[in-house]
Amino acid sequence: MEFWLVIGGAVILYYVIKAKAASSKQQTHENNRSSSENEVRVTATTNKRVVASSNHDDDDLVTFSISYGYREEKSKNRTQGKWIKPGEPITIKGQTCTGGNFYFGGKLSSLDGYGTEASLVDDSLKIENKPSGYEDESLGYWPKFISLSPEGRGAFVSWLSGNRDDPETPLGYVFIYFYGLERRVTVDSINDSVDDIEFKLLFDEILRLKGIYGGSRSFSNYSTRLLEIMCLLRPHVVSHPELEKTPQRDSLLFKHRLATTVNEEKSVSAELALAWIRFYPDYNLRKPARRCRYEFSQMFTRLYGKKYGDGIIVKPNKTRLKIEYLPASSSLRGITFPQQDLPDPSNLKGPINKLIAIADECTAELDAYSRYLAKPDTSRTDIEAVLLLPDDLSDLGATLGLGKFKKWADDAISTKNGLVSVEEFWTYIKSPLPSKINKKEAELIQNLAEKAGYGIAPDTRFHHAKTSTNGKLVLFPQGHGKYFEPSEAYSEMGMALRLGAMVATIDSHVDQAELHLLTQLIDHDTNLSLTEKRSLHAYLVWRLNTPSNVTGLKARVESLGKTEKAAISRILVGVAMADGKIDPDEIKQLEKLYALLGLDKALVTGDIHGMSSSKAGVRPANPQSEIITPASSSFQLDENILAIHESETKDVQSMLGAIFMEDEPFSESDDSTTDSTVVEEETGIDKPHYALFESLIRKDKWTREEVEALCRESGLMVSGALETINDWSFEKVDAAVLEEDGDAIYIDQEIVEEIEG
Repeated sequence: MEFWLVIGGAVILYYVIKAKAASSKQQTHENNRSSSENEVRVTATTNKRVVASSNHDDDDLVTFSISYGYREEKSKNRTQGKWIKPGEPITIKGQTCTGGNFYFGGKLSSLDGYGTEASLVDDSLKIENKPSGYEDESLGYWPKFISLSPEGRGAFVSWLSGNRDDPETPLGYVFIYFYGLERRVTVDSINDSVDDIEFKLLFDEILRLKGIYGGSRSFSNYSTRLLEIMCLLRPHVVSHPELEKTPQRDSLLFKHRLATTVNEEKSVSAELALAWIRFYPDYNLRKPARRCRYEFSQMFTRLYGKKYGDGIIVKPNKTRLKIEYLPASSSLRGITFPQQDLPDPSNLKGPINKLIAIADECTAELDAYSRYLAKPDTSRTDIEAVLLLPDDLSDLGATLGLGKFKKWADDAISTKNGLVSVEEFWTYIKSPLPSKINKKEAELIQNLAEKAGYGIAPDTRFHHAKTSTNGKLVLFPQGHGKYFEPSEAYSEMGMALRLGAMVATIDSHVDQAELHLLTQLIDHDTNLSLTEKRSLHAYLVWRLNTPSNVTGLKARVESLGKTEKAAISRILVGVAMADGKIDPDEIKQLEKLYALLGLDKALVTGDIHGMSSSKAGVRPANPQSEIITPASSSFQLDENILAIHESETKDVQSMLGAIFMEDEPFSESDDSTTDSTVVEEETGIDKPHYALFESLIRKDKWTREEVEALCRESGLMVSGALETINDWSFEKVDAAVLEEDGDAIYIDQEIVEEIEG
């Protein structure tokens, strides 16, 4: 809405802006100073300052009136203003100021050509004692001591005579004080009126003020800009690395540092490149980069180093760097600084586009980690958070949440061959032990081990077997690696170890000779890589310490030919005889396995006889006798077994690999079973669960009772339904959409958008 008003002969174009009322007088001052949507802009054709004030009648509509505010009071004080240094006591209307750092007197002109220096403290003016929290309308947009009301001057003097550290002080008084510091730096220090010692003290005082009043965006911006100018004016005296790392959009310090680097034809370091990304006005860091500031910085630095080594080299451009300082004080308009002849590459699109590509890659990698941290009651030290860290930041996991786990894992590997219980392992996940190890739990175990730098057996991806909550796991160092692809030889050996372990554990005791034979099977196979051997050794330890079963075997072996079955039978007999004896239980188990292979169980005795006599020339005892003992003290590894992979038929090799790929499907809990088996092609989830999902996303938070009611309507059980929906969410966008926290269930709307997008 526009109004043309005539005030004192001046035509003013006045915009009334709809705005929310400020929550406090200090915030009103802050909003007036900043370039926010609440700022009132007034353009006048005269040189007089026009002050816009507001009356907040309600929260929706703000009406404004225009006034000239307080005029500068005529001062009879003809004393030339001087700078008061810290420690020099000055008494003003009965209040003694010892902190210094302000101009005092009656005459000190404003550099803008209009009136008196804004910060000049003149004790000849009317001053009424008031506490520093007092504020009236004389504290306008650009406050000046001489323009304050007598009460306002008294409040300012009260603050000046104190510690100057009350964060509740009206910001206008702080700015009046800051104006004096600003003039001392930008005018007096350039004229050599300030030595290095005082210059450093001024720098420290501005830093102190920023720490107290920096919650004001306006004061933070102005104080930062002044600190940067000081770093440029006397770099041998003051510096502040943090200002260089996180520059503002108009950072002069950053522009000068970049210009110097380019002018000297040096590489742009990773730190400077990261600052450039944050400085560049046409690029805004997205939420993951802002929420995970440290992780983003670390990842950007590492990817930048991988791609550009010491850094990119930017060719000096023709645009020259110009140092322009916009002061906070209205008394300092038009100040200039000495200029260096340097290029200004800060807005070059070529190099910045290279940096943006890296920043975007880092942001995408941190997306899942950022979404997790956005949930209520989450922490960077949560195992779930650590597992979501990108691979390039895997070492951060040790400092965040994996340190204790790694120490425990190393101890288990060195003292127990890596063998641990699932229950003990799960304590490091910091959540209750589930009733079953389903797909989600198995992946969590694998991911935790992998993130910490270990492998795990059984690993469902490679060993095609799963453990149970009361079962065992085996950790081994280095793990499988990100790009591990098992070979055919690996699969063949895995099957041989499974069958061998079934025989070796018949009597619930594994003889060292049996273990030695199975271990040699791995070590003597030249077709296996070192990673595959480490994995298979761990798998063997797990098999020897886990109750054996024949899950998935019967259907596999039915299609085998006689040659393949004979190869398997030789392995089984060889393992059974490795300890130098055959007892009745072993014979019975061999007979069962022969039957499973479709072989006549009567062949067991003959095969034992044939293998033992061929090596030791000893007759086997009657199969019903208690023990069969070869003449040699221990059974020597049959070279035919070691050469199993070099059999005359390739079918034996492929057969072993095929059987090892047995399916041990993850059983779903009873709660997750529903009557509906119809899967919607468009959604990837059955209708009842998708209907529940659509109901839940209507709001961000539900009580468990509310969700139970929704599930009853659909004939679903709560726990199973929530797990099913989260599994579906993981399949679609690799993140959970539901989060349980006690009796509350939260909906991650960012994940919902991804699912529906």
